[in-house]
Amino acid sequence: MRGVGLGLLLAGSVALLLLGVAIGSTGWSPPWGGSSGDAVASQILWEIRAPRSLGAWLAGALLGLGGAIAQGLFRNPLADPYLLGSASGATLGVALLLAAVGASPAATAWALKLGLTAAAFLGAVLAVWMTLALARGVQHTLRLLLAGVIVGVVLAAVKDLALLSAPDILRPMQAFMLGTTGFLGWSSVAVLAMTLAACLAAGIGCSRALDALTLGESAAASLGVRLKAVRVLLVATLALATGAAVAQAGLIAFVGLVAPHLVRSVFRVTHAALLLLSAIAGGLLLLAADIAARWALAPQELPVGVLTAVFGGGYLLWRMHRGPKWSGA
Repeated sequence: MRGVGLGLLLAGSVALLLLGVAIGSTGWSPPWGGSSGDAVASQILWEIRAPRSLGAWLAGALLGLGGAIAQGLFRNPLADPYLLGSASGATLGVALLLAAVGASPAATAWALKLGLTAAAFLGAVLAVWMTLALARGVQHTLRLLLAGVIVGVVLAAVKDLALLSAPDILRPMQAFMLGTTGFLGWSSVAVLAMTLAACLAAGIGCSRALDALTLGESAAASLGVRLKAVRVLLVATLALATGAAVAQAGLIAFVGLVAPHLVRSVFRVTHAALLLLSAIAGGLLLLAADIAARWALAPQELPVGVLTAVFGGGYLLWRMHRGPKWSGA
């Protein structure tokens, strides 16, 4: 059954990748035949749509993987990849960078050299580090969870102050906060692919420990799980996955939360399979939303994060409406 699910998800991903290359704000341009002699059309297909579609899938896969890790680590079906404050940290990093542009020639040169992607990633890493410092390490899961919420709220408030002090950055900040895949290129694809490979390897390597954690921390420890080492590795993996995805595509809502739920609603799997299937499901969800965002109001584009929030939230509401016994698992 798991093999069938894996095959279906991969087949759906390939179909959507082909569709993503063929559909854009300028209309339908299939990558097979017809326009092969048109240099402009070829450039649009292979230098804009292809890396954007593949990058969107990879960013969604990282968020889906991060969501599965977060829900397993915190044993909470409502945990999402942004739980450790990485989203607020990334947003603050971008806001501070944009505010620094134009403040002085030196600040502008520094900001342009750093770039928005690096600023977002550094902000996400800083937020996770602050969460770990506030929680005094990873020994206590509940303390880590609460610390992440506190850091997220505080950094979001600092970001709001930065926006108030430099209101001219509101428009570029809006694009980042609503999520966008429009700036993904082949370099972004390479970064996201390497990050996904590393995070998948680390997550699947800890999958047996996540299975044991479902029985409780005491039971996991009695089974020989080195809880501290596992938490450190999983928190680092979660930070890397979410930091890379947010840095490249902005804040994408609900993908990391919904993807593991979709997998668990169809398959009864251990964490090794859950992590892999959640990553593929996350890629499928974000790529589908990106295609819809390009096509729905063409030639204008909708923010992809808005679509993922609407459809992801709608799905969870539907699951809750099915009955009081639903607990998100």
